[in-house]
Amino acid sequence: MMAKRKISLNELSEKVGLTLSNLSILKTGKAKAIRFSTLEAICKVLECQPADILEYKE
Repeated sequence: MMAKRKISLNELSEKVGLTLSNLSILKTGKAKAIRFSTLEAICKVLECQPADILEYKE
């Protein structure tokens, strides 16, 4: 989604208010949880729906 919107991790970090390391953890799928407020902020910046950036894995 970031590539579609032509936004870098640095730019997303600034606009969402998260550190680069926390965004990197989310991006690589290593996060065990995400706050709804964080998800909402990311979706607002990327102009997308949560399903566009989340993936279910067993």
